[in-house]
Formats: sequence, structure tokens, C-alpha cells
Amino acid sequence: MKITVDTNVLVRGVVRDDEAQTRGADKVLKDASLIAVPLPCLCEFVWVLRKVYGFEKSDIAAAIRVLVGTEKVATNRPAVDAGLAVLDAGGDFADGVIAHDGTMLGGEAFVSFDKKAVSRLTGLGRVARLL
Repeated sequence: MKITVDTNVLVRGVVRDDEAQTRGADKVLKDASLIAVPLPCLCEFVWVLRKVYGFEKSDIAAAIRVLVGTEKVATNRPAVDAGLAVLDAGGDFADGVIAHDGTMLGGEAFVSFDKKAVSRLTGLGRVARLL
């Protein structure tokens, strides 16, 4: 079966804090012929692992890399790579994804009130402006 995975399934697969749900997540992920992972799912995944479970950014990045490196996972890899670049630089995965998607939609500059996001993106060579 080809599935679109929800954030909670990915979280169970990593955190493994509910035995029954972990078994269910493991089974559906193992049995799927294709696992579609939408970008909002990955943004939520990062947020939940960081804010709810206290994972380090490097551990979250490693989990994402393992996931998207799986042959049967389908996702917007360039956007994921952009998010990982910002996460690796100490920023928010979602900021990288948003900046990437905005560029793909015709935006020329990422604009934000978030000084750190703008600084990290410009440090990565992206056009970003602080409002």
C-alpha cells in the first residue's frame, strides 16, 4: 500500500514511548510500498521532537536524514535539504523549508521579523531581509 504518513506515526517510530502505537507505526511503515512524507509533517516532526521530547537538533537532523534516505520515502528532497541546512546551522527546519518553497513559488527574498532566521539564511547564501 502507498501511504501518506502523519507526524504522530513518525514520532512513534522514533520515540517509541507507546508500545502499541510503536508496533502499529513499525508495521505500517515496513509494509508500505511508498511512504509519502509531506513537508508540513516534517516541520511538525521537528517541532514535536524538539519541544515535547527535548531532542537535540543534531539528533533530529540525523533522524530526518535516515528517513528521507529510505528508498521508499517520497518527499520534496530539495526543500528537506534546505530545512536541514538551516537546522544544521542552529536554526529552525521550517524556516529553511519556507524559504525554499517561497523561492520555488517566485519569491525573491525571505522576509521576517525573526532576526536569527534572517541571519542564518543570509549566512547560507539566501536572500533574506529583516523587517
